Amino acid sequence: MCDKKNFFLNLNQYLYRAIVLLILWTLAYSCKSKKEEDVDWITVCVTATAYNSLGYQTEGQPNITAWGDTLKPGMNAIAVSRDLIELGLDHNSKVKIEGFDSIFLVKDKMHYRWRNKIDIYMGENVEKARKFGRKKLNISYIFHKDSISN
Repeated sequence: MCDKKNFFLNLNQYLYRAIVLLILWTLAYSCKSKKEEDVDWITVCVTATAYNSLGYQTEGQPNITAWGDTLKPGMNAIAVSRDLIELGLDHNSKVKIEGFDSIFLVKDKMHYRWRNKIDIYMGENVEKARKFGRKKLNISYIFHKDSISN
């Protein structure tokens, strides 16, 4: 009789664990699917230049962005013109840049006078930034559908 009771207790424990795992898996899967449905990649042609974080190129602290982030050489960061921010390219947005393999993050914003422009952060390597120059290229960024205003 004891063995039968233990058998059913063990069976109940296994069923309980299986049900909990099934529920967790279902929740994780449904969250992932919803997230993919809530975003689009938007492509825009912009003017791209490069910038550095050197004291003689700016006022104040060259490594601190307009949003308060700290830039460090080697980061994949960009600054964007404010009209692009209005299009949904906001702080910490993920950006693909034509000609680059990495994903960049929006970490800085530019002066109001600039339109349809990005600055690619190149650390302290002034020569690399100069060599990059000024280019027209496509960028793609994640746009969250729920942020669309009607």
